[in-house]
Amino acid sequence: MRNWIFLLILGGTLISCKEEVLPKPKAYLNLSYPTASYQKTKADKPYAFEASTHAVLVEQANYWMEINYPNLKASIKITYRPVKNNLKELLIESEKLVFKHTVKAEQIETQDFSDVEKRVFGTLHEIYGNAASQIQFHLTDSTAHFVKGALYFYTKPNYDSILPAVHYIKKDIVRLMETLEWSD
Repeated sequence: MRNWIFLLILGGTLISCKEEVLPKPKAYLNLSYPTASYQKTKADKPYAFEASTHAVLVEQANYWMEINYPNLKASIKITYRPVKNNLKELLIESEKLVFKHTVKAEQIETQDFSDVEKRVFGTLHEIYGNAASQIQFHLTDSTAHFVKGALYFYTKPNYDSILPAVHYIKKDIVRLMETLEWSD
């Protein structure tokens, strides 16, 4: 008789303590970025462009520069090289730096850019996946100037986590490309 009472109490406890299992709703990051505003860079270089007012521009030797995004822990590293009958080599070098990321990249998307009126021609490479750089680009006038840029984050690459910031900075890079002018 004791066994029956024990089993009845145990069975009642197990049945009555069961909670209804509900699926958890999906969580979404609520990231907010400042509204973009731009100003033209100083023309003490062979090139000038519009840069985000939320970024910090750091001038470097040889007309190189860094566009830092301290709040996003990211920067765009820009290099400048004069074209001296070496355009093919500069383009090959630029492409090699992009395709070094194929080891970690899931996909590399390429967009050509051309502004005949301003003599600005180039390519934007978007690198998907856990690569060290998510966006790289180069611009040239084909005769005298060559600019290369690459976006880097100061963290271990985790593409899903940094994707919103990549999209935000990509708009600034496109603006840079659209507004770049050579100062001959």
